[in-house]
Amino acid sequence: MTKQRLTIDIVSDVVCPWCIIGYRQLEKALEARSDTVDADLVWHPFELAPGTPPEGQLMADYVRERYGASPEQSRGNRDRIKQVGEGLGITFNYSENGRIYNSFKAHQLLLWAAESGKQTDLKLALFQAYFTDQANISDDEILMAAVESVGLDRAGAEKLLASGRMVDHVRAEEEYWQNQNITGVPAYIVNGKYMIPGAQDVETFGRVIDRILEKEAKAA
Repeated sequence: MTKQRLTIDIVSDVVCPWCIIGYRQLEKALEARSDTVDADLVWHPFELAPGTPPEGQLMADYVRERYGASPEQSRGNRDRIKQVGEGLGITFNYSENGRIYNSFKAHQLLLWAAESGKQTDLKLALFQAYFTDQANISDDEILMAAVESVGLDRAGAEKLLASGRMVDHVRAEEEYWQNQNITGVPAYIVNGKYMIPGAQDVETFGRVIDRILEKEAKAA
């Protein structure tokens, strides 16, 4: 049987818990269709906290300022995220002193990693560094550890950040997706035509993918 190919553009941020949750659920939906679908995943940048300083911002302050959430609401949201994550093999180690960090340098490295076919590997390493290890993913040493953990060249990564080669590329991609009315993440764009918003559950991802496959087959 010939497999149908899908390209799935994923607009997301490293510091977005629903982005890793959504990825794991999409992954399960695709695994269930591995006999009929070949999917190419391409990650694109979105910054949830672009104005944060190098030391980050207390998560409690960030969610209060951005969403108007009370401390009780924030704890409830974190508990929900942890529970969902446990069912997907994701460890969210939240604490009252947890911080959110700027991800601009991480996005530069992710675009660079795509050149070596290691983009998804690096994205997952960065998710783990931030959510499980509670590391500062705007810190160069943390970023380099993630780079090395997936077999990428540390010297190349350091040179990439020092040169600023990907700065304009990241900014251009961010602007492009904003112009496509992507105002929240995660967002999934299949074959450049079908948008799936948010971290859907496995069943929903599966139903949407099946409908897309039917449409693409008819159009072929």
